[in-house]
Amino acid sequence: MAPILNLSGSRTGLIMHACCIYAVYMPAAPPAVKSPAKSAAQSTVKSSVKQPPAAERVYAHIKEAVLDRRYEGGTLLTEGDLATAVGVSRTPVREALLRLEVEGLIKLYPKKGALVLAVSAQEIADVVETRLLVEEFAARKAVPASAQLIGRLEKLLQEQRQLAEAGDLAAVSVKDRCFHAEIVRNAGNDILSRLYDQLRDRQLRMGVAVMEAHPGRIADNITEHGELLEAIRSGDADGAAQVVRRHVSRVKVLVRGEDR
Repeated sequence: MAPILNLSGSRTGLIMHACCIYAVYMPAAPPAVKSPAKSAAQSTVKSSVKQPPAAERVYAHIKEAVLDRRYEGGTLLTEGDLATAVGVSRTPVREALLRLEVEGLIKLYPKKGALVLAVSAQEIADVVETRLLVEEFAARKAVPASAQLIGRLEKLLQEQRQLAEAGDLAAVSVKDRCFHAEIVRNAGNDILSRLYDQLRDRQLRMGVAVMEAHPGRIADNITEHGELLEAIRSGDADGAAQVVRRHVSRVKVLVRGEDR
């Protein structure tokens, strides 16, 4: 059954089936009166909802801040400050920091804290090289493209435009990465998709760095995504691969100044 939409908050609401072309007027149900006992019970249920473990909350807090560059490369983080920021003890902070060190985002210094590692020139080169290997292959495999793929790419491109207009660099970077990941997933190679997913954190961090240092690059990215979409839509596999090579290679040039 199609979903029903209530398009009015009035006592006489407009009730409509989403797939229908007509509307039926029906009296809306009166607002429910909450009893004190019921409200108390609901509050109890709400308060009983479990939060993620403390170490997981600290991990998410630090990782998000590193990826969107609120904690930039070279920032020294202390256990005490992090514990205060998240509202936990120092023990889960240590657990989270150890995990992030394994992922290569920070380096621990005993009795001093954790240093957020800057993106190195070698890391940039490695990520770009891997992206080219995966994405050029995927762009060629996207041709001929299904209507479903074209529709998903059009939607992602429109969302990226809207986020760019709002000035949300971190969200633009996420949507940028989603656009490319959609083409990679479409290739149907699970091993390549998993390999590409492992680049996610580095891609997001580099993406935000590029947009902060080169604001004009946001519009250029969107334009190049449009060119890639048109090449795929028109069935030009070689053209799609060429757009990918030009588009991805430019990241290496733009970010290489953030070196350690």
